[in-house]
Amino acid sequence: MRPERYLAGGAAVVVAVAVLLAGLVPGIVATPEEDVRPSRVGVVETTVAAGEMGGSTATLQVDSRLYHRGGPAENLTVHYRAVDLDTGLVATTEVVDVGTVEDEREVSVPANVTVERQGGYRLTTIVYEDGRRVMEESTEVRGVGTLRPDYATADIQFESFDGAAAEFPAVEYRIASVDETRNRTTLNVSAYLTNEGDDLEGDVRLVVQARQVDSNIVADRATTQVAEIRPGRTATPSVSLTVPSRYNYYLDATLWRDGVVVGTARAPASLDPTETVPTNTTTRDSGLRVGDFDDDGSRPTERPRRTATASGGQPGFGPLLALVALGGGLLLTRRWSA
Repeated sequence: MRPERYLAGGAAVVVAVAVLLAGLVPGIVATPEEDVRPSRVGVVETTVAAGEMGGSTATLQVDSRLYHRGGPAENLTVHYRAVDLDTGLVATTEVVDVGTVEDEREVSVPANVTVERQGGYRLTTIVYEDGRRVMEESTEVRGVGTLRPDYATADIQFESFDGAAAEFPAVEYRIASVDETRNRTTLNVSAYLTNEGDDLEGDVRLVVQARQVDSNIVADRATTQVAEIRPGRTATPSVSLTVPSRYNYYLDATLWRDGVVVGTARAPASLDPTETVPTNTTTRDSGLRVGDFDDDGSRPTERPRRTATASGGQPGFGPLLALVALGGGLLLTRRWSA
């Protein structure tokens, strides 16, 4: 018999056996069943970043990374719950539908959680699989109220002089002129402004006012538009203020952008640096004359001398006055007796 016939016969036998087994053992040649291993889902980490900031609300960008092991995890949902740390009340809850997760991998689940822009919050991530809670993790954020609203942010800010002396001011002044006749001093006030951003920045307005220390009276105010400042550079715009002489002031500088305050700074200006409070006194006169702060300022004024009441003084007549009174009494007595 030829070899080809042996091969053909063997192949036919193999096919017949396969057909017979397929009929006797169901599923022997069927597709393997789906993975029925139990699924395991957990939270690897949760990060929180600042999102949009309004005047009264803050949006927190929360992102939890889930890990998956085992069989498919069906109907996954993630609940983000924000609880106020001060009151313990639930501020808000956000739900994200993840769906079905297969294979061994990590999944990012981002969400925006909007809360009131104040205090702190405990952010809890709760993972549900097919309606069953399988994982929970919490993290805390504090100082939400310190986040600046988007409308109040600007890249141009007063220089903070990191590493310099703490008393080094962002606002400084020099005496430009003194008018003794009108009792007026003109100050040239400068502010250090730095562009902390990456782009050319401008469109801000600098307002400087001199506020008298004792009375809180605003003696003068000036405004200047800040020119564009290159990234990382510092500019020193200046204004002139004319104030009554021989007083001490606060120089309050304010940055405005589109009608919103975006930065403030303060520095003292001592035009009466020798002012002291005498010891052993109960009261003192600050010497404030409101007329000095009249917008007219055309009449010269004399600041009154400060007086102090000593705490150790005693009421009554002095020794000299007592002797005079005694002598007068003796003369009257002698005259009556005569």
